[in-house]
Amino acid sequence: MAERNSSGLLMMMLEPSPAIAMTLPAEVREKLAELELELSEGDITQKGYEKKRGKLLAPFIPQIQGVDPCLQVDHRIQASSQAVALSSKHSRARAANSRDERFRSDLHTEAVQAALAKYKERKVPMPSKRRSVLVQSSVEACTPPDTSSASEDEGSLRRQGRVASSSPSVEHWFNRVIQCSSTSSSASSTSSHPGGRSHPSANATSASAATVLADLMAHTQLDNHFAPPDVTGLSEPSQFAERPQVAPVRGLPRGYTHTSSAMETADGVPVNSRVSSKIQQLLNTLKRPKRPPLREFFVDDFEELLDAQLPDPNQPKAEGVQMSPLRGDALVVGSSAPSLLVSLQRWGTTQPKSPCLTALDNAGKPVYTLTYGKLWTRSQKLAYTLLNKLSSRNEPLLRPGDRVALVFPNNDPVMFLVAFYGCLLAELVPVPIEVPLTRKDAGSQQIGFLLGSCGVTLALTTDACQKGLPKAQTGEVACFKGWPRLLWFVTDGKHVVKSPKDWTPPIRDAGSDTAYIEYKTSKEGSTMGVTVSHAAMVAHCHALTQACGYVEGETITNVLDFKRDAGLWHGVLTSVLNRLHVISIPYSLMKVNPLSWIQKVHTYKARVAVVKSRDMHWSLLSQKDQRDISLSSLRMLIVADGANPWSISSCDAFLNVFQARGLRPEVICPCASSSEAMTVALRRPPEMGVPPPGKAVLSMSRLSFGVIRVDTEEKLSVLTLQDVGQAMPGALVCVVRPEGIPYLCRTDEVGEICVSSCCTGGSYYGLPGMTKNVFEMVPVTASGSPVSDRLFTRTSLLGFVGPDNLLFVVGKMDGLMVVGGRRHNADDVVATALAVEPMKFVYRGRIAVFSVSVLHDERIVVVAEQRPDASEEDSFQWMSRVLQATDSIHQVGVYCLALVPANTLPKAPLGGIHVSETKQRFLEGALHPCNVLMCPHTCVTNLPKPRQKQPEVGPASMIVGNLVAGKRIAQACGRDLAQLEDNDQFLYMQDVLQWRAQATPEHPLFLLLNAKCTVASTGTCLQLHKRAERVAVSLMERARLNPGDHVALVYPPGIDLIATFYGCLYAGCVPVTVRPPHPQNLATTLPTVKMIVEVSKSVCILTTQAIMKLLKSKEATAAVDVKTWPMVLDTDDLPRKKIPQMYKPPSPETLAYLDFSVSTTGILAGVKMSHAATTALCRSVKLQCELYPSRQIAICLDPYCGLGFALWCLCSVYSGHQSILVPPLELEGNVSLWLSAVSQFKVRVTFCSYSVMEMCTKGLGSQAEALRMRNVNLSCVRTCMVVAEERPRITLTQTFSKIFKDLGLSPRAVSTTFGCRVNVAICLQGTAGPDPTTVYVDMRALRHDRVRLVERGSPHSLPLMESGKILPGVKVIIANTETKGPLGDSHLGEVWVSSPHNGTGYYTVYGEEALHADHFCTRLSFGDTQTVWARTGYLGFLRRTELTDASGERHDALYIVGALDETLELRGMRYHPIDIETSVIRSHKSIAECAVFTWTNLLVVVVELEGSEQEALDLVALVTNVVLEEHYLIVGVVVVVDPGVIPINSRGEKQRMHLRDGFLADQLDPIYVAYNM
Repeated sequence: MAERNSSGLLMMMLEPSPAIAMTLPAEVREKLAELELELSEGDITQKGYEKKRGKLLAPFIPQIQGVDPCLQVDHRIQASSQAVALSSKHSRARAANSRDERFRSDLHTEAVQAALAKYKERKVPMPSKRRSVLVQSSVEACTPPDTSSASEDEGSLRRQGRVASSSPSVEHWFNRVIQCSSTSSSASSTSSHPGGRSHPSANATSASAATVLADLMAHTQLDNHFAPPDVTGLSEPSQFAERPQVAPVRGLPRGYTHTSSAMETADGVPVNSRVSSKIQQLLNTLKRPKRPPLREFFVDDFEELLDAQLPDPNQPKAEGVQMSPLRGDALVVGSSAPSLLVSLQRWGTTQPKSPCLTALDNAGKPVYTLTYGKLWTRSQKLAYTLLNKLSSRNEPLLRPGDRVALVFPNNDPVMFLVAFYGCLLAELVPVPIEVPLTRKDAGSQQIGFLLGSCGVTLALTTDACQKGLPKAQTGEVACFKGWPRLLWFVTDGKHVVKSPKDWTPPIRDAGSDTAYIEYKTSKEGSTMGVTVSHAAMVAHCHALTQACGYVEGETITNVLDFKRDAGLWHGVLTSVLNRLHVISIPYSLMKVNPLSWIQKVHTYKARVAVVKSRDMHWSLLSQKDQRDISLSSLRMLIVADGANPWSISSCDAFLNVFQARGLRPEVICPCASSSEAMTVALRRPPEMGVPPPGKAVLSMSRLSFGVIRVDTEEKLSVLTLQDVGQAMPGALVCVVRPEGIPYLCRTDEVGEICVSSCCTGGSYYGLPGMTKNVFEMVPVTASGSPVSDRLFTRTSLLGFVGPDNLLFVVGKMDGLMVVGGRRHNADDVVATALAVEPMKFVYRGRIAVFSVSVLHDERIVVVAEQRPDASEEDSFQWMSRVLQATDSIHQVGVYCLALVPANTLPKAPLGGIHVSETKQRFLEGALHPCNVLMCPHTCVTNLPKPRQKQPEVGPASMIVGNLVAGKRIAQACGRDLAQLEDNDQFLYMQDVLQWRAQATPEHPLFLLLNAKCTVASTGTCLQLHKRAERVAVSLMERARLNPGDHVALVYPPGIDLIATFYGCLYAGCVPVTVRPPHPQNLATTLPTVKMIVEVSKSVCILTTQAIMKLLKSKEATAAVDVKTWPMVLDTDDLPRKKIPQMYKPPSPETLAYLDFSVSTTGILAGVKMSHAATTALCRSVKLQCELYPSRQIAICLDPYCGLGFALWCLCSVYSGHQSILVPPLELEGNVSLWLSAVSQFKVRVTFCSYSVMEMCTKGLGSQAEALRMRNVNLSCVRTCMVVAEERPRITLTQTFSKIFKDLGLSPRAVSTTFGCRVNVAICLQGTAGPDPTTVYVDMRALRHDRVRLVERGSPHSLPLMESGKILPGVKVIIANTETKGPLGDSHLGEVWVSSPHNGTGYYTVYGEEALHADHFCTRLSFGDTQTVWARTGYLGFLRRTELTDASGERHDALYIVGALDETLELRGMRYHPIDIETSVIRSHKSIAECAVFTWTNLLVVVVELEGSEQEALDLVALVTNVVLEEHYLIVGVVVVVDPGVIPINSRGEKQRMHLRDGFLADQLDPIYVAYNM
């Protein structure tokens, strides 16, 4: 009891008790209600709300404290049981998280709960979220919920809790906020309910209630800000321990592990981390059996077999006979009113005092009653003014037939009525639209498009409204996005002139010319204008008069929007025809006092009320204290949205409550209507002698097949419908198939209702094609003959004709989602989602459901606003329950569930959710959800069949097959090595250098540039030789090294590195070049240096003094064991000594140097290069690039391995040309350094890396003009080669060419090279051969290792650029990776290379000892079995082109597709990560970089987010969609990280395996990790 006592006491301090609330003065209660409204609308912040509220309640707080605590508790219990609402009687509407009664059905709620009970609680792996992402950004994050929202035009499909049970008031909401755990967001769901946790009461009483309130409100904000709970059950117990900051992964040694409990993943790999435990959980979830796969497949343009969703032979089929069209009663038109304007003139002159319209203010008081006399004279005045007083350049601005926009707020029906009839009298066409509130209203752009296409130049509005519109700086109304330029005219009295006595407006009989245009928004969000002719307008009024039995002088109340739809038809048009008196209830009044319409029916003894089910529902919440209301005067309660299947529960509940107040059951008349066909059907009042109303309980699963079956056995998934009455007088109605040819439906089949009548809309303005399809439709019988010679209009309502010729509607075409051939209705899914604990979770029941098209089928997306106080765990529990309920009741999977903060979904004009705008934001990645759950694994059942590997075909039969098919064997070679030149007789590089030092001592071989583009140092042949001698002497004498010892050279890029390399050769030592550690990042770069030194078994390190200090510094001690370094010598000051004797290697095959590098897969390996291979490499490059002593080349590459090393250290010495060396590191200080150097030295041949090219495109993209002013000219460049070990980056090279075209760079100049470990230079563009070619291949064929050329721009095409020309002396063949046999040129296979400059083998391989020797010497399994080949480890293909090379032969081009190590084997197909990454980067502007890898057969996509963290969750759906669409793969995990997290090596290649290790060891500090279900 103590707990209840204390919590009760605290509550009483915070809120006036219901009893005391009623004693508050009326004006205080009014002000409190207004405050509540402001807060719910977001017009005031939480803080402002509390401050103002505190002030209002301050005088009454002592009274509250004076009440005896025991009484308070008891009172509290009583009060809640009686459901007495808060302070003001008006704010009774605001229940704690009201569900909209329209969509409630006790039966459905029970069904959902029963369905959920069948499931065991499935554990969904919760996403990992960085704390900052948990902080909700919505200003109204703590808004008490209210019910001011609704769906479609007006509101979200909110559905209310049962009326009988207590409706929790705002007090209850406060109670929840306060009692929510303020320490953790993972407080169990019980703690978010009143009474879930005890509160201290002793000191609380002493503090003043106001401060307690303030303090508690301050604490409630903490609720969402803590790390999400880990639901895997495998993480450490302290769930709030901060994760330690880990150094970025770039350059981390492979195999770096984390210390937490180890576990095994699905394929038995031990892993240590929380992340992998979540993946394990995901795998366990996915192992559950899926729906049975379909056996039939169709071919989607190629052998990617998309699953054909073929109809199930056992599915229910319609068995009834073909329906016959249904005729309404004959339409009787009296001769007294040939047109509405005739009626207006008649009542205006004969009954001028008769009331036409009463407008109310927000307090429900009548502000103004417009009489028919006033309406007639004011409309005349306006008509005269519009036609005669508005002119531009002495021409009248408007002519008869022109369209005019009517922009009137919802609370000013009088001005609207005058403007509407004023336009009709002036023969202008009114186009009523919503008031634009901001420049970026949801859907406002589409309205602008409608106005533009209608040619609207003038907008009519009221003075108050014009003042409230957003203004430009000039003070004029701002131009809204997408709107035409408008002249705004205020129709208030002072702007309108009186017409002369002799002027009368032309009043003609109703003809076929357009009377007005009503706007309508389609499912996709586009806005169309439906034109209504004068004849149709008046005929529709007559039809409504006949159907509703209107008599002259009746009073009706109208709650609907008077600008369109039933509100316009009943409250503006039919009312004038029949001289009715309309009481117009504004939406703003309904929000404050939902009972107002019932009070007005009672006050004015209204005979008819026009409402929506929402209005009936709102009134139920607040009817308790209204004892004296009588509804006995009503003869018709027209329910305008009666076509919504969920309206029946509102009608039933309303009747239950108000039958006691005189409401007769037969008075409720649902109707069905659409913008195109106007009123389609209406239940007649009973005095017309019609059959009794009907009700149908239908099976939802049968409805999804379009078949009507009364439900007998299922009870879980049923839809209860009420009829919408009989067809309208004068109408012919039929039901046709919604897709394809409009065949008449059978009697037990659901279809689209179509109407032929003189009272429908005429066209979509300016859209003849769509008009023909909708307004001029001809239904046909099964034999194909037309049903009638009349044209029909589609209503976009789905339904059928039931017994007694009553019409039933099951949904709208707009809400139709066809998934896997079955039809589902968005409203039905919303109802199911809200039946899952709505009171606890969804904010005001605001949910949007729509479908998006992904991979040839529609996928269901559910977006809901979550309560501000919902915890992460609540969210995921609710989401997983919604998935289960939808699956159980609708037998359909939800593709994506997104939760957004309260009050953030785009709103429709009357407060509901703007569904098409929500969908647009979802697809553009602008929804900013706070939680997302994607379920592609369960939804996507039409993926291609996994590829089955062919049974092993013998290699010989393969080659025969290729020959028979006329395919060439894919092999090619470079030209023969030419005759020896003077220096070609040398077998050793050290001999070449000695010879050059004697022959051309002063010839400069190297110029090293600094960041200022000036020469920092030069190296002539003689200088280099002398320096090398000194190094050799030092090695032999100081270090006492023996020939064959390995020496590590740790130097910055420069001439020292080159000299020490030759010094090692002079002394007979084997040099190993190593990149020096980065002084600012020793922790990650020094271990790599140490590893290379150890693995290469170096006995000595040569370096500079500065680096030597670094290697032994205190910082280095933290990273590595500095005591174990081998001998370190600095070469800064060496004694000048001549070498006594140069070392002569015993044979050219002895080892010259070791080439160490780390592959992108994280494998460190050293390749042995012999003297023979070294000289052969130099000769090949010399011939390809025509290098001679007179040439200059510029090199902007790292000099540590591969071709970069060869170009820096070997080629200049061999060929004698001058190399201008530009260290890439210097570009960080001066991006334009490389290009300036090329221009300054007028270089014809230059080499760079992709990272250099990227720096230039990003850093200089906008500065081309500035460079030209500095006289940078690139027209001298004939060949610019990118040195790479990957597929050419065609987009980057094209961008580079485009940007620097203005500086004279020829588009033909840029090309790429290709080399790899086994052979550093296989292809080089060189100077003589034909230009590099580009082909387009089918990406889907590549997955099957096939090459199929396609046209540029065709779907799934992938551009590939040739990797340069094959070097002289090099032979290339394409081999099958498994059979090792040669392949035809239409196959993708491994590139094998044979050449004199192949490496001779691995010295060591670190990180993957299983790498085989056959990389360097392997033979084909058949065909030419003698040649020794090296396997490059890259997949590629050869193509014979139409071009000829220097020898006159047709040129064979080699195309590299990607590294074999990096490929992903998924679904039996081979994917290249770069293709998936390219698609992902394209999917959203904020994705800066992307990397993919697989883990236990799950595809993991890591994206770098360059934008606000708010966008992180937007990316999850976009990434999943694009990978499904373009690659037919389901993404398992999406990881969103900060820019710079994806590790990239010095060559600019992504290190995906490092990334994978970092992810699994939980070292990435991701912003968000989503596990797709």
